[in-house]
Amino acid sequence: MNYASFPLDKRMPLPNTDQEKGEDFIDVERLLGMAARQVKVVAVCAIIGLFMGVLYLQTTPKQYMSVASVLIDEGLNKVVDDISATSVTMQTDAALLSQIEIINSARLASVVVDKLKLDQNAEFMNPPQSALAKGIGFVRGVVGYFRSSSAGQIPGMENVDEATRQAMMQTARHDYAVLKLQSEVLAQRTGRSYVIAIGYQSTNPALATAITKAYADAYLADQLNASFDATERAAVWLQGRLTELRQNSQAAALAVEKFRSEHGLAANSDGQLISDKQIADLTAQLIVAQADTARAGARYQQYKAIVDSGSDNAFNDSAISSDQPASSVIATLKTRYLTVAKRLQDVTANFGAEHPQAVALAKEKADLSTQIFGELKQLTESYRNEYEVALSRETALRQKIADAAGKSSVDNQSQVKLRELDQQAQALTTLYQTFLGRYEEASQQQSFPVGKVRIISDASAPLSASSPRTSRVLALALVLGVLLGAGFGGLNEFNERFFRTGEDVRDRVGLKFLGYLPTIGGRLSKDADEGAADAKGTSTLSAAEKRARMRVSVDAPASMFSETLRNAKIAFDVVMEGQGSRVIGVISILPGEGKSTVAANLAGLLAANGSKTLLIDADLRNPGLSRNLGMEAEQGLMEAVVNGQTWQSVGKVDRQTKLAIIPAVLRGQFSHTSELLSSAGMRRFIDNAKETFEYIVVDLPPLGPVVDAKAFAPLVDGFVLVAEWGRTPRAMVRSLLEQEPYVANKIVGAVLNKVDLKKLAKYGSLGGSEKFFDRYSTYYLEKSDLRSKTAA
Repeated sequence: MNYASFPLDKRMPLPNTDQEKGEDFIDVERLLGMAARQVKVVAVCAIIGLFMGVLYLQTTPKQYMSVASVLIDEGLNKVVDDISATSVTMQTDAALLSQIEIINSARLASVVVDKLKLDQNAEFMNPPQSALAKGIGFVRGVVGYFRSSSAGQIPGMENVDEATRQAMMQTARHDYAVLKLQSEVLAQRTGRSYVIAIGYQSTNPALATAITKAYADAYLADQLNASFDATERAAVWLQGRLTELRQNSQAAALAVEKFRSEHGLAANSDGQLISDKQIADLTAQLIVAQADTARAGARYQQYKAIVDSGSDNAFNDSAISSDQPASSVIATLKTRYLTVAKRLQDVTANFGAEHPQAVALAKEKADLSTQIFGELKQLTESYRNEYEVALSRETALRQKIADAAGKSSVDNQSQVKLRELDQQAQALTTLYQTFLGRYEEASQQQSFPVGKVRIISDASAPLSASSPRTSRVLALALVLGVLLGAGFGGLNEFNERFFRTGEDVRDRVGLKFLGYLPTIGGRLSKDADEGAADAKGTSTLSAAEKRARMRVSVDAPASMFSETLRNAKIAFDVVMEGQGSRVIGVISILPGEGKSTVAANLAGLLAANGSKTLLIDADLRNPGLSRNLGMEAEQGLMEAVVNGQTWQSVGKVDRQTKLAIIPAVLRGQFSHTSELLSSAGMRRFIDNAKETFEYIVVDLPPLGPVVDAKAFAPLVDGFVLVAEWGRTPRAMVRSLLEQEPYVANKIVGAVLNKVDLKKLAKYGSLGGSEKFFDRYSTYYLEKSDLRSKTAA
């Protein structure tokens, strides 16, 4: 049968992409389905996370936190700030952050270490550690050991005596204690207030309290010392600057008066020199003259351009009378010109251009144009004279300004020098007064230093452990476990590249979905299903069990397995309607997908329904169908085609269903099977069989490994594709169908074989049939009965 005869509505083209068709940006239904499928993975990871959290709580020593609060309060020294030389406002976040950095400084940490002798406190230097910290420390110790072994002894230490060595070790121990305390102390701002919380965490609550109190006291003392030191340094520096500033201020004032008298500089009532006033007046007149010159020049250039364009274009310029009064000669001539032109147009339109009156009016129009052009020439000459007068006046003013500027240049230079000297004198006087006031303020504050810090909450002994918090650790462990499980589940879903539902078949490869074939009698192995066992016939199933699997549609006609095959039969009947004998090829992409079982059961179903059916094992390289049926024959399909025999000479008939079977006999390593299947002898064999049978079911080799199915395609009326549920890659099926469009066009539909019905519901959509298979059970043979029949 040619594919061109297929009904157009039965063809299903391959989709353009391998993407899901979703109407929404986020497919909530699909996400819920993924969650349901991976719930076990998430649950296991969550339990593991909780176990790790409990293990962490059991192996981690408890920590106790002691906190003291200090307030940056400007009200403590408000009176002193009014006269202080070093007052600092604390209204910015940067200032508070600076105070936090002071608390975290190494200098303050060193004061606390010396006060409490923490470098000699074993509990501070070597606190208890958790199992995780011990493990990390062990790894670091091993790495450090190998590094120290490779580095050898520190250079220069071999000649140091014992006392010096002990002193160096003590210094190193002290420095380590300072760094440790500096890194462990906590200082942070409380909300948006001016309160800073100082805290320390330790396994010993008494030690945590002592360190926190010492830190608060050290910070308060540091603020007082800083205020006193700053005031003292300011007073000393100001005292040295006052003498120099006083001398400089006096010298600058004398220099101003001396320069004024030497140059005889005088000014008017507003302090401006007379020469400057004269230049300012001339400059104002020059600005007005420049405007007049520009206006006259523009008007002259405008009329000059009109005259230069000629008498014919002069009248057309709209600027001719824009600056002329209505009673001017040009305006009168223009009015007459327009009147004559209109009359000329009317006469010409009524009597023609040769009419005497039209000739007279044209002459009058030319005369008026000549008169207008003459008036324009006179106006242009008049405007040129005005322009030259304005330009001469502007030039004269420029010359006067230049002369006045030359005369006052010396006065201006002297005035500039005088202003410079006066500004210097005023600046030195102001600076001297400022420094004098600051010096008096610093002298007063030096004997009364007040800090801006006070303790508002003293450190107290903690009553309960601050860490680890059981609820928080368990919640975090649970969340991490769930996230880890979600990650593994997402990875599993991402790696899902196989057929699971009928939508996958329709949407991903564009084929008609014929139904699900459940696993029969337990999951089949590839060897048992496809006859991939070795020459000795070893298999996990007995010969009786294999034959029973090939007859499920006959022995269990009410099963879901048989119902799917009936659906395939209906699909063939619809597509091949009106055709006498129908050749149906059963193919798969990979070996072991169950095509032989499907072919045998499909043929058995057709024969059991009373249709004359022939089953051909065309897998000449690996005749699994013949092997599973237990057919021991001397001659098969190959011999019949090569020798030109008919199906009667090599066929065998099932006594119960009257199904005729053509076995395949394996003859060594025969590699030219594709030529045999596409030969003229095979066509004659099929044509001969069509004369007898209504259905011819052909079990063909898989498409992936060999080309036999492609070679046999011209003799097939339609293919049924068998794909293993959860094992056949979608991308591989699509790629092979795109590479072989002739085979793809003849595929009537696809079935999913070896389906696990318990898991199938997890992959179906909310409204899909996969969710309702349990409600179909009343119409199907019970699974236990099916297994008992296949095992019989």
